[in-house]
Order: sequence, then structure tokens, then C-alpha cells
Amino acid sequence: MISAVPAHAIGQACLNEMRRYGLDTRHVLRRGERLGTFFLEQGVAQRPSQVIYDRRGSSFAELRPGDLDWGGALEGCAWLHFTGTAPALSPELARLTQEGCRAARERGLTVSCDLNYRAALWTVGQARPVLRELAAACDWIVANETHARLLLGSPDLAGNGAADLFEAGRYAACLEFLRSEYGLRGAALTVRAGDLAEQTRFAAVGDDGRGPKMSRVYDITALDRVGAGDAFTGGLIAALLRGDELAEAVEFAAAAGCLKHAIAGDACHATEAEIRALVANPSAGVIKR
Repeated sequence: MISAVPAHAIGQACLNEMRRYGLDTRHVLRRGERLGTFFLEQGVAQRPSQVIYDRRGSSFAELRPGDLDWGGALEGCAWLHFTGTAPALSPELARLTQEGCRAARERGLTVSCDLNYRAALWTVGQARPVLRELAAACDWIVANETHARLLLGSPDLAGNGAADLFEAGRYAACLEFLRSEYGLRGAALTVRAGDLAEQTRFAAVGDDGRGPKMSRVYDITALDRVGAGDAFTGGLIAALLRGDELAEAVEFAAAAGCLKHAIAGDACHATEAEIRALVANPSAGVIKR
């Protein structure tokens, strides 16, 4: 984990929470005065969830190029992942993210980005040039179709003839564009449908140059849908690192994203065994005695 937290009890509590799950926090800087937060009001039915970010002036938001020891942080690593909410916080953090990407590529690491565009943090006009530059430094990109189109310039899929939102071929042009335009090894898109806050259909599709691979579609009643995209991305990275074929990786990652909807908070605590059980049996939600 590469970040920054305040050198006081709240910052330490944050690190303690991360360490519970086995994260290496040696390269988290201790500096600044406050820990960034966000506030979530859970939606239900036709009333959407609302998020308010409170990250200005936080230890992380005040990082600048040159603050991090990328050589030490990346030593022994195989993969660097960042989320689009990092460069959204300031031009300096955007440059720091680019600095990290360069350091990772120089050392032969795989680099990935989840676009994670958040309108509450910056406008499309502000995000587009920054994320396009960062995308060109990546090997893998995770997004949804709307963000890929608005931010990275992928083609509009409205008239491609594929009426089914969960048909892999619908996303072939978008995925091929991302791969060719930004020189990627692969790209993946999460796909959602549904009009109610706690009801959603969820799946994902990916392409590594051998055609789009679509996961199973999950019909979900959500306890908390925040973090499902992050769970998908984590599952995808884990599966690719262990050498899974893309179809298997996308299926594993989509199952991780599905299970996150049943977990309160913004992190997925499902075990690998639980994820594999859902991949093997979509009726895994039946009570176990």
C-alpha cells in the first residue's frame, strides 16, 4: 500500500485496520494533519445513494511529486495499480501518479488503472486529458462503458446492433479501441443494469486481444454496493497474477464484485474460497448448515 496518513492516533488506527488484512504498510508516509473521509447516505428504491467527499487538506491529498520513494516501494513487486480518484484530488497528485507509472514501467511491473471517475471530485473536462495521459502509461484499464467513452474516447455503442446489455459482442469495439489507442495488454468493463438503489444486475467483460470474454450475470439485492468495482478489479488482478486465462479471471473477478454487494463497508472481505464457490455454483447463496 502506497499512501499517506497523519502521524496521530487516527492515522495509526487506519494502518491497523489495513494490517488486519495482511497489507504491507511500510511505504505509507506519516505526515499531515488529517485523514481523508467520505460520507455515504445509503439509498433505497428510487432514492439514490449520495456520497460527499471530504478529502481536501488530507495527508494523501497533499502529496507532491518527489515525496515517495518509488524504488523502495516497488522493490519486489510485480504490479502497480492506481485508481482515478487519486489524480482527481490535485494536479500535483496527477503528476505524482504519472511519476509512479514511469517508475513501475522502468522496473518491468505491470501497471493498471481503474478509471473510477467521480463527478464530485472533478469535471469530465478536467479529467479527460489527465486520464488519457495516464492510460497511455498502463498495461490494463478497468472502467465502465460510459466512462471509457466520455474520458478515453471509445466509440458510442448505442447503435452497434447488440440490444442485449450483457452480450459480449456489444463491447468488442470499445475494448478493441482501448487496447489499440492506448497500447494496452488488456481492458475490462463492468456492466450494470437496474433502476432501484438496492437492486442491480452485474457482470463484466474483458479482452486481452483474443476477443471479449463475458462473465455470468448476477441478479443482486445489495446491502452495500459501494466498492463492488474495486472488488472486481482486485479479483481481476489476483487472477491474472496467478496466471488464469482471461475468461477465468473475468469470471472470478465478477464473482468477487458480486459478493461485495453483500458486505457492509467499502471493502470486500470475501475469501478466495467463497469467491471460487460462487464461480462454481451460482446458487451458493442457499443457507449452509
